[in-house]
Amino acid sequence: MNEPGVSEARAAYLMRRRRRARNIRIVQVGILAGFLAVWEIAARTGLVDDFIVSSPSRICSTLSEMIADGLAYHVGVTLFETLAGFSLGAGIGLAVAAALWWSDFASRVAQPYLVVLNSLPKIALGPVIIILAGAGTRAIVFMALAISLIVTVLEMLAGFRATDPGSIVMARTFGATKRQVFFKIVLPSNLATLFGSLKINIGLSLVGVIAGEFLVSKAGLGYLIVYGGQVFRMDLVMTGVILLSVMAAGMYQAVSALERFAARRFGG
Repeated sequence: MNEPGVSEARAAYLMRRRRRARNIRIVQVGILAGFLAVWEIAARTGLVDDFIVSSPSRICSTLSEMIADGLAYHVGVTLFETLAGFSLGAGIGLAVAAALWWSDFASRVAQPYLVVLNSLPKIALGPVIIILAGAGTRAIVFMALAISLIVTVLEMLAGFRATDPGSIVMARTFGATKRQVFFKIVLPSNLATLFGSLKINIGLSLVGVIAGEFLVSKAGLGYLIVYGGQVFRMDLVMTGVILLSVMAAGMYQAVSALERFAARRFGG
């Protein structure tokens, strides 16, 4: 039965979309289940060394132990550090990109330095960051910020520059100021660019946090992974990796949900 006010063709189209989305989800779950099954069988039959790669059953057992031993605290530490670095990187990066769009001279001066900084392996600055920020949470957040900031600046600046010049010229013809052009045309036109940048940076921020936790930390999933490697508990290492994957997927979905909300709210 069709919804009121919806034509048969529209209803059929919506049905095909729902069916396609359901089929995609089924295949995704099937691939994951198949991978876990093959992994478990290979570990049990000796096709792979379960001491090194562990197995789903051992990971579940280790996860239960970690939950009883305060896993939530370590997850919370890593999540806080990631969101702090991500938020700072997105906010500062957006502000810097806007400033560079505002001043073409400053943008041209900064361009080669941004490219070099983006290519620089940030982990190489780890010892310097630790000395500057201290051996603690601030150094880890700074590492996440360093990794995500330049990417945000470059992507947003490119998006701002690619804004439809005709719309900008028309607005200025009607007397719009540069501030009005930015907030009424340039920024709204780059919502997709902004959220694309956020989706990339949420993963980069997590990478920066784990790199920082590898160098200096007393808590967090990176700390647990390092500890597991030091005591040759590969099941602990693999459990930490799985938890990081779940965390990354969850944060990505959160950004996607925010993007859908923004599209409904500001998309017209």
